[in-house]
Amino acid sequence: MEYLRAACAALVAVVFAVSSVSKLRDFRGFARSVPALVPMPAYAVLPVSVAVVGAEAGAAVLVVVPATATAGFLLASLLLLAFAAAIGTALRRGRPAACRCFGAADTPVGPRHLARNTLLLCFAVLGALAPGGLPSVAGAAVAVAAGGVAAVLVIAMDDIAVVFARSS
Repeated sequence: MEYLRAACAALVAVVFAVSSVSKLRDFRGFARSVPALVPMPAYAVLPVSVAVVGAEAGAAVLVVVPATATAGFLLASLLLLAFAAAIGTALRRGRPAACRCFGAADTPVGPRHLARNTLLLCFAVLGALAPGGLPSVAGAAVAVAAGGVAAVLVIAMDDIAVVFARSS
């Protein structure tokens, strides 16, 4: 089970690290997109945007430190629940809101983003529940590599969806 925890930690760490860094690279664009996704007063936009980026970076760091991994998985789970709720609300409202999850893309949120966050939530919960321990170096390397590959697929999800949409 320590291999499952290592794979989940790699997945969550890479996804949240890339997400927070990409938001920082175009922080103004990210902050402008927040009220379209979650309506809020103008004075709340900056603190909410900073809190999201900080919490994502915090989750990425916490999950890779054995002593704080469970807290990191719990923080990631809370973030993913909040993101799923925001996406669900935006979908119910029927107004397009850009998914600025991994950069400056203007892809509107859709059911696949909700599914992605739900799947990530499952892995964050699995990581929190899986017992820690000291896996063998080789086993840990394979688990971390598997988590990293899964993270790349999650991050590239919108691009992959475009490729498959064009081919059909």
